[in-house]
Amino acid sequence: MAKVSFSCDASFCPHCGTLLPLPGISDVVTCLLCSYKINASVFEGVEEYSCKTYATKVTSKKEKTELDGPLAEKVCPNCGNKRMVYHTLQTRSADEGQTVFYKCPKCKFQETELS
Repeated sequence: MAKVSFSCDASFCPHCGTLLPLPGISDVVTCLLCSYKINASVFEGVEEYSCKTYATKVTSKKEKTELDGPLAEKVCPNCGNKRMVYHTLQTRSADEGQTVFYKCPKCKFQETELS
């Protein structure tokens, strides 16, 4: 048995902090990272369990639409509205500029711009 570097839960190696494998039929549990050995009797009566939490979709009263977003001072070529909603995406290779998508909130006209 090697020198203990710090105090921790029985599930972790007290020498390097790595998660220890579950005890098997051997009397000794060996750390897979640093080869620290600990007597398997330390795990007697210890219960391990886990819990998984999954993200859930949170919806607000106002559903987001494609017309939500920042406004650019760009004149709509279809109706002359002075502002258009925009969003950007990297649609080409990384060494090229991004693509800007514009949509008029008044007439729903769509336009793209390669920058």
